[in-house]
Amino acid sequence: MTKTVILACSAGMSTSMLVAKLRKAAESRNYDYNIFAVPTSELREELDKQEVSAIFLGPQVAFQKDSVKEVVGSRDIKVEVINMMDYGTMNGEKIIEVIHGVVEN
Repeated sequence: MTKTVILACSAGMSTSMLVAKLRKAAESRNYDYNIFAVPTSELREELDKQEVSAIFLGPQVAFQKDSVKEVVGSRDIKVEVINMMDYGTMNGEKIIEVIHGVVEN
């Protein structure tokens, strides 16, 4: 069953580049993930549209973790922050393993 993972950021440019790397890394490992990026301001709308397994915040919006958890409410959705160094180096291989550990546990 496909699991949906949202990468949330402020505008979506750098995170969209990371999404491509994550999709490639997931595919090479046969992880069945639907990964996409949205601005944090659009999270509520996305959560109303589909079932989401996890939200990963870009380090630039880490300060919004508590407010994102409020948007998530009682839904069973994990909210984590992507490691700043891994995000900065666009380390899709490492980040997909972190995502996998969170989503599958």
